[in-house]
Amino acid sequence: MPSLRCHEPTCHQTFKSVHGLTNHYRTFHVNRNRHSQPAGYPPQAEEQVIEDFQPNPPSPSPPLLSPPPLRASKTFHPGLNAIPCDQDGEPVDPNLPPASQTRPNDGDWAPYTDEVQFKTADFLYRRVEMSAPNIDYLLELWALSLMKHGDLGPFTSYEDVYHSIDATRLGDAPWKCFATTYNGEAGPNDPSWKSAEYEVWYRDPDVVIANMLSNPDFHGQIDYVPYIRRDKNGQQTWSDFMSGNFAWTHADAIIAENEGNRGAMYCPIILGSDKTTVSVATGHVEYHPLYLSIGNVHNTIRRAHRNAVVPIGFLAIPKSDRKYDNDVALRKFKRQLYHASISTILRTLHSGMSTPVVRCCPDGHFRRVVYDLAAFIADYPEQVLLAGIVQGWCPKDTSMPNNLDGPGGPRSRRLTEHLMSTWSSTELWNNYGIDDDVIPFTFDFPRADIYEMLSPDILHQLIKGTFKDHLVDWVGQYLVLEHGEARGKEFLDDIDRRIAAMPAFPQLRRFPHGRRFKQWTGDDSKALMKVYIAAIAGHVPEDMVKCISAFADACYIARRDDLLETSIGQLEASVCRFHQFCEIFRTTDVRPEGFSLPRQHALSHYPDFIRQFGAPNGLCSSITESRHITAVKKPWRRSNRYEALGQMLLTNQRLDKLAAARADFVARGMLAPDHAAAPLPLVADDIEAGLADADAVPIDDDYVTGNVVLARTREPAKLYPRNLKDLATAIDQPRLPELICRFLFDQLNNDETVSSNTVPLDACPLVTSEINVYHSATATFYAPSDNSGIRGMRRERIRSTPSWRERGPRQDCAFVVEDDKQPGMKGMSVVRVQLFSSFKHNGVTYPCALVEWFKTVGRSPDAVTGMWIARPDIVHDQREVSILHLDTFLRGAHLLPVFGNQFLPIDFHYTYSLDLFSLFYINKFADHHSHKICY
Repeated sequence: MPSLRCHEPTCHQTFKSVHGLTNHYRTFHVNRNRHSQPAGYPPQAEEQVIEDFQPNPPSPSPPLLSPPPLRASKTFHPGLNAIPCDQDGEPVDPNLPPASQTRPNDGDWAPYTDEVQFKTADFLYRRVEMSAPNIDYLLELWALSLMKHGDLGPFTSYEDVYHSIDATRLGDAPWKCFATTYNGEAGPNDPSWKSAEYEVWYRDPDVVIANMLSNPDFHGQIDYVPYIRRDKNGQQTWSDFMSGNFAWTHADAIIAENEGNRGAMYCPIILGSDKTTVSVATGHVEYHPLYLSIGNVHNTIRRAHRNAVVPIGFLAIPKSDRKYDNDVALRKFKRQLYHASISTILRTLHSGMSTPVVRCCPDGHFRRVVYDLAAFIADYPEQVLLAGIVQGWCPKDTSMPNNLDGPGGPRSRRLTEHLMSTWSSTELWNNYGIDDDVIPFTFDFPRADIYEMLSPDILHQLIKGTFKDHLVDWVGQYLVLEHGEARGKEFLDDIDRRIAAMPAFPQLRRFPHGRRFKQWTGDDSKALMKVYIAAIAGHVPEDMVKCISAFADACYIARRDDLLETSIGQLEASVCRFHQFCEIFRTTDVRPEGFSLPRQHALSHYPDFIRQFGAPNGLCSSITESRHITAVKKPWRRSNRYEALGQMLLTNQRLDKLAAARADFVARGMLAPDHAAAPLPLVADDIEAGLADADAVPIDDDYVTGNVVLARTREPAKLYPRNLKDLATAIDQPRLPELICRFLFDQLNNDETVSSNTVPLDACPLVTSEINVYHSATATFYAPSDNSGIRGMRRERIRSTPSWRERGPRQDCAFVVEDDKQPGMKGMSVVRVQLFSSFKHNGVTYPCALVEWFKTVGRSPDAVTGMWIARPDIVHDQREVSILHLDTFLRGAHLLPVFGNQFLPIDFHYTYSLDLFSLFYINKFADHHSHKICY
């Protein structure tokens, strides 16, 4: 009979069965009841390398050639180092406090009379968006209630509210308009678009940037100087925009152009534009807003909007009769109008791109600021328009449209100018994909290169493009080609049932009827990606599953908040695997013509995107699309629909003024902030270590690697007896008294060579106190790449309740740390919580959980799906249970059934999944944090 040796190198025990080995190892080497903290997560604050104050320091050797630091470091650009100055631009000592500025005294609420009046205006106009008649009605009720006391309400009418907001000076950036017409020949019988006048509404971008830079709300959440960040191993780390190579190299160029720019502050300008429709049923009303942000603010602030993404223009949309849809002259005019409009809007920034302008910054200091057009957020159709290229070509390189992944050099302004001066229009169109009728607006500004500025678009290129529109659709086509239309639809129906059968998990969007709904959003596609691989496994070829798994890995890496050189290496490897296994769609005749698709091809540019701009999620079009809601769609709904644009502009202006006034009142200590103060940056020495409910939310708590606490409210005694034996009977777990006594023995025992499993039960201390039962616990952990607070903290709820939405019990799974020295899943296990409880012994409270154990299958993730497979740990035909201290919990875990090739019953409900299946995938795609730890 074969003998199995203990895994511990210093132990020489051998065993006849795996069960004996497992029991020995858990008893003597890995004691689950002893406290063990997870390792491999941030939060060591980095050491910043900051030069002493010098108005014009000398240039050091290139930082990329310097030896690796012993600790995490941050090296700032030596030339554009944002030295504070006075209002005349003369340098001052940065160690001195900001010079006093002319501002109202504390307690001055002007133009409002007091705090109540400002809060009322802010509440009515911004928070609840109350209509004018309703404001009047509310104010009338308010006045009636105070009249008997001889007092009046804060306002007399909605006009009074609007007048006070309009009188606010802070955040004021008035809207202006210019008009243009077609300047070619136009006869009396020509189409109407040639004689129409086109209005473009805009705000001075210089004023908008000045307001943005002076916003005290951004203090502590803004970078004044380009920097290079390295971890303790010397690897460069990319996160916010100013950590990218673009900011550093352009700062070098600004110094090379004019040595007098030394000591100035680099201000990269980020633009974004995208058409949006506000009404399809009533005339297809659409607008084309242009947004502006600055690269200095952190990505988290830009994604949260916090007035860091501001509409600066509404571009004209020429329209004509349908018979002119393919009119070459009309299309040419549209493209030229687009670029001319943007160039005109940005013209006030031109001088500031060469000569610094003095601006007040969020910390109260003045600085000399140099502007630079840095990035443009746009989806592919908009990128084609911006780059002046032919549809189907890549806006970043010159590879041929029928072989986008083939040879081709990078596009640049210099190359385009050279080609335009060398080749004819036909040769430019056919050989280089250049439309020479269009001159990009960037040609009017120094250092600006639209081909360099075009940023990654995770939403349209990866999530909605490659995943939803390509891969998911191709899987459906394969099933129909392979099995015929009728049988193929049966497979698709079963995949839908599998998706609906996935166990519940915090913020997991449920698809109760599968994917059969018309209006897909980006969030729907993200949610489907979390469970799709497990749903198709067994129904499609393995290479097809490997292809989608490799793409999902690449997508999750690209969406991280911080990326190291090793992260980029992992991304490149995932992209390579994706291209390798994508061939299955060619060999199965789903894509016989190949994969020359611009959105899919863009994935090959992501490593360079990261190096240039930092984390791609800081420049995604999801930022501008979500900004459409507050800047376009909601203001449109608040209008009377007649010539609505003017009303929408006024709404945006008032909202900006309210936000600026609130930030000022907070800075002066007159109002409490409606979000937490800016934290100190959290930087890992080694980051690489490793319809939704409200079970997971971003929070602004202080940093913790992982902390799990019981719910605040215990369950009533009528449901769960406080006595231990009665509780064991109530939950039908006769071993509960024994398990808790042995758990307490391990908590009190300091001798790690002795375990409760090796001592008789009567040697364990008795638990005589009341047992409190809870239906949930809350896990708090560091997950900056997920929907988290400004400190990167996230909170989720782990549930164990006998009734969930009236459809039976819900008992969630969780990760527990067994060996904090082992990486990934080798140091963790998955448990399913049967009961959360707590008790006291000698005045000490012990929060704990009754859990069922899962054990991983094999020593590495599944080769097909890329996910670990686990199965219930069965001992004597029963699932192994034990009591664990909550300190061993890290966070919730999501298990997906391994369906195999069997079909699910039509009426199968997801609440049974964890009980009826014998194998499960440990879902590393549940969120970004899971993706980083489940390896």
